Amino acid sequence: MSKEKSNASLDSPLGGKVFSVRFILAIALFVLGVAWIAYYYVAVRPDPSAFPAPEAGSPAFMADLVRWNYVIGFGLMMLALIVAAHKSTPLGRGRGVVVGMLGCFLVGLVWICVFYIFSNDINSIPIFNDLNQWNLIVGIALMAVGFTYATKWE
Repeated sequence: MSKEKSNASLDSPLGGKVFSVRFILAIALFVLGVAWIAYYYVAVRPDPSAFPAPEAGSPAFMADLVRWNYVIGFGLMMLALIVAAHKSTPLGRGRGVVVGMLGCFLVGLVWICVFYIFSNDINSIPIFNDLNQWNLIVGIALMAVGFTYATKWE
């Protein structure tokens, strides 16, 4: 009986395991994307407000990528959300689809609204200050990922 209880605790009430390989991969990709952007912003990126401009940090390959670091980081996060939209993950079935869809739509909308509200003084907001008009692409991409969840909604 204890075996059945331990296995039942890992199952979702709507069928399927909560911690599938795909879900763990999605979490790992998302964390990797956040870590990539955070490390670039804090450790590698030279401070543009400092005079004279300091040297970029290390590793050198990351410093050479400049804004492509944001593409890599946000790309990993978007890929993680798309991977999590599969039926084998909690976000890919039942109420999780609605949560994923509305979450992506709302975060994308809030991202764009924050950019427009603070666009006159965008330098005070980390990450937004480096992306400038590319903030619109990030917000629209988040909303586009929301449509991957919308296709799974039954």
